Amino acid sequence: MTAHPKDLTPKTLTVDLPIAGMTCAGCAGRVERALKAVPGVTAARVNLATERAEVEGSAAPEALIGAVERMGYRVPAPAQELAIEGMTCASCVARVERALRAVPGVTGATVNLATESARVEGVADSAALIAAVQGAGYAARLASATVESPAQRQAQEAKGLARDLTLAALLTLPVFVLEMGGHMVPAFHHWVMATIGQGTSWLIQFLLTTLVLAGPGRRFFARGIPALLKGAPDMSSLVAVGSGAAWGYSTLATFLPGLMPPGTVAVYFEAAAMIVTLILLGRLLEARAKGRSSQAIARLVALQPAVAHVRREGRVVDLPMAELRPGDLLELRPGERVPVDGRVAEGASWIDESMVTGEPLPVEKHTGARVIGGTVNQTGALVVEAVAVGADTMLARIIRMVEAAQGGKLPIQALVDRVTLWFVPMVMALAALTFLVWLAFGPAPALPMALVNGVAVLIIACPCAMGLATPVSILVGTGRGAELGVLFRKGEALQALHDVKVVAFDKTGTLTEGRPVLTSFHPAPGETREALLPLLAAVEAQSEHPVARAIVAAAEGMALPPAEGFLASPGHGVSARVGGAEIALGSAREMDRRGVDIAAFAAEAERLADRGETPLYAARDGKAVALLAVADRVKDTTPAAIAALKAMGLRLAMISGDNARTARAIARDLGIDEVVAEVTPEGKAEAIRKLKAEGALAFAGDGINDAPALAEADVGIAMGTGTDIAIEAADVVLVSGRLPALADAIGLSRATMRNIRQNLFWAFAYNVALIPVAAGVLYPAFGILLSPVLAAGAMALSSVFVLTNALRLKRYGARR
Repeated sequence: MTAHPKDLTPKTLTVDLPIAGMTCAGCAGRVERALKAVPGVTAARVNLATERAEVEGSAAPEALIGAVERMGYRVPAPAQELAIEGMTCASCVARVERALRAVPGVTGATVNLATESARVEGVADSAALIAAVQGAGYAARLASATVESPAQRQAQEAKGLARDLTLAALLTLPVFVLEMGGHMVPAFHHWVMATIGQGTSWLIQFLLTTLVLAGPGRRFFARGIPALLKGAPDMSSLVAVGSGAAWGYSTLATFLPGLMPPGTVAVYFEAAAMIVTLILLGRLLEARAKGRSSQAIARLVALQPAVAHVRREGRVVDLPMAELRPGDLLELRPGERVPVDGRVAEGASWIDESMVTGEPLPVEKHTGARVIGGTVNQTGALVVEAVAVGADTMLARIIRMVEAAQGGKLPIQALVDRVTLWFVPMVMALAALTFLVWLAFGPAPALPMALVNGVAVLIIACPCAMGLATPVSILVGTGRGAELGVLFRKGEALQALHDVKVVAFDKTGTLTEGRPVLTSFHPAPGETREALLPLLAAVEAQSEHPVARAIVAAAEGMALPPAEGFLASPGHGVSARVGGAEIALGSAREMDRRGVDIAAFAAEAERLADRGETPLYAARDGKAVALLAVADRVKDTTPAAIAALKAMGLRLAMISGDNARTARAIARDLGIDEVVAEVTPEGKAEAIRKLKAEGALAFAGDGINDAPALAEADVGIAMGTGTDIAIEAADVVLVSGRLPALADAIGLSRATMRNIRQNLFWAFAYNVALIPVAAGVLYPAFGILLSPVLAAGAMALSSVFVLTNALRLKRYGARR
C-alpha cells in the first residue's frame, strides 16, 4: 500500500489499498461507494481483477480502511522490517515498540532484541517510523518491505478454495447419489427404500448438507446475510438465500412434514449442497485464472536480483537492494542480472535487454554505456556505477506504470459498473416475483416448484462474469504489452488507442536515428574520397556541430593531419589551414560568399536535396573539390512499421520542425500521407488540433519539444529512448524506441477491446437468456425447467469463459 503526492496541493494524496474478499462486480461497486463517502475523498476506483482500490483526496488511510472493513471486506496490512541499532535490554525494546505504535497508521509493532529488528504493520510511511525510532534514541533503517502481493493473496485464496472444494465435494457426493440416483435409476431408488428407508435417507442428506453449508459454504452466509440486511446484497447474498431456502424447505419437510400442505413434502438437499460445491469450483477456477492473468507484474518484480556485489571500503560485499545508493560501484559477473540503472565504469560485455525493451538481440556495452536494471549480462565482467536505485530505476517505473494501467478503468467499464450496482437487487426482486407467480399459478405441488424456480433465478444471475469482463482483459492486455516493450501508463489509453484513426509522428529521433550521418561524398574530377576526407575531418574535428561530428565519424580509422586557424561562421560553414592549404566547408551561401564556383555540382546537389539530404561543399584554396551530403537517416525499422500501420487502415502524418523539403522527401519515401513542417513546439500542438478533425489522433515523439503535442493528442506515445519530459507527457511508452512497437500497441489495443466486447456480450447474453429460463417461461410451452444445480454449474462456467477468453491475449504476437 502506497501513498504519494498526486498534484500540486500537498494535502491531496493517492492511496493504494489492497482489498481482500471481493467476489463480484457488486462487491467492487459497494467498496467504491463506501470509499467515495469518506470525507475528503475526491475520487475512488476499485478494480475487481487486481483486488485494489485507488483513492484520491485528503482522507487519512485509517478512515479509508475503516470504510472498507465496515462493508465486510478486509485490507491486508503491509509489514515493514526495520533494522534497529543501539538496543541493549528489554526496556530498550519496550521504548522502541511504544515509539513505533504511537506513529499514526501503525496497527501493530513487534521488536526483537536478538535480531535487532522491528516488524511494523499498518499504513505508516517508513520515514515516519525511522524518525520515531530515532526520536526514542536509537538508529534505524529500512531493512526490507514485505507486503502480501496480489499474486501471493490469490495463491492463498486458491489454496483455501481448493481445500474447501474438496471437502464440499466429498460431503455432497453421497447426497447427490442418494437423491438423484433414485431419479436416474429406479432400481436404486427401490433399493434405498428397502434398506435404509426414505426417512433415514433424508436424515443422512440433512446431516451432510448442513456440514457443507456450515463448513465450506459458511463464507457465503457470513458475507451475504450482513450485506442483505444492510440493503446492499451481493453475489454471496444470492448464494446464501438460494441454498439457505433449499436447505430450510428440505429441513422442514424432513422433521416437520405435518406443517406443510399436502403434496408438497419433498427435499432439495442435493440442490443446496451442489450449489455451494459448484460455486466453490467456479471461485477456484476464477482465482487460478486471476493469478495467471497478473503474472506480468510478478515476472517484472522477479527481474530484480536480491543482492548486489558492491565495492565498499576496499572490499566487495553483498548488499540487499534497499541498501544501494547512487555512486556505488557494483561488480557484475557473466550471467547475472544488472541490479540498478547505471553506467559502465570498467569492462566490456553484451547485455540482453529483451526483458525490458522487447528487443531480441543483445546490446554491446563499453565504458560509459548505459545499463538498465533487470537486464542480463552475458559474456564479460563489468563494473557498473549506480545512477538510479530503488524506486528511481527504469524497472521500478515500468512496474508502477503497469500497476497503474492494470488498476485503471476504461470508459466502457462505467456502463458495466452502473448495471451491476442495481443488477443483484433486481435479481432478488425477480426471484421473489418468480416464487410468487409459481406459488399462485403453478401446477401442484406449487410450493416446491415455486421454491426451486426462485432459487434457480437467484443462482443463475451471478454478475461475476460481468464484473470480470473488463478488468481481467485490461490486466492481461497491459501485462502482455509490458512483455512486448509497450507500456500503457494509463488503462484508459487501451480504449483510446483502439479508436485512433490518425497517427502523427515527430521526425527526428522517432522516424529517424536522431543524428546526422555522412550519406554521400562526390569528389571533383581528379580528387578522391580517401585523400579528401581526412582533410575535411581534420577541420570539422575542431567543431561541436552535429554535422561536424557526422563527418569526423565517417573518417574514423583514418589518420587526421593537424589543422590550424580554425574559423566558424555559424549557420554557414567552417575553415582552417591543413597541410599548407585553406580548407573550407559549408553551404552554397558560404561558397558564394567565398567566391567558390560550385556550378559543376548543382544538378547532383538538387537531386540530393530532393532525397531529403542536406548538401555541403568543400573547397581547397578557393576551388570546389567535393560535394558532401548529410542526413538524419531513417531508422531501419521505420519502413516496416509504417507499412504495418498503413495496413491497419490508419492515416499517417509527419509533424516536424525540419525544413519542408527534407520532411516531404522522407514522407514520400515512407508513404506518409500528410506533412506539416517547419513548426515550433507550440506549432506542433496546433497542428495536432487541426489533424484531430479527421478523427481520434495518436502522436509519437521523443523530445522535450514534443511534450505539448503529446499532451494535446488523444493518445500521446513516447519513445522510451527519449527524454523523461516526453515520457511523462505520454499515455503510452515504447520502451525500446522501436517504431514497430507502435503497431504492436495499436494491435494489442484492438485485440483487448475486441476481447472485452466478447466478454461483455457473453456475460450479458448469458444473463438475459438464462434468467427467463430459470424463472420457468419455457415451462408452459415445452415443459422445460432449469434446476438450481444446473444453474450453479452454468453460472460458474460463465465466469470461467470470461477469464479464459481474456487469457488468450497472452498469446498476442509482436511485429518484428
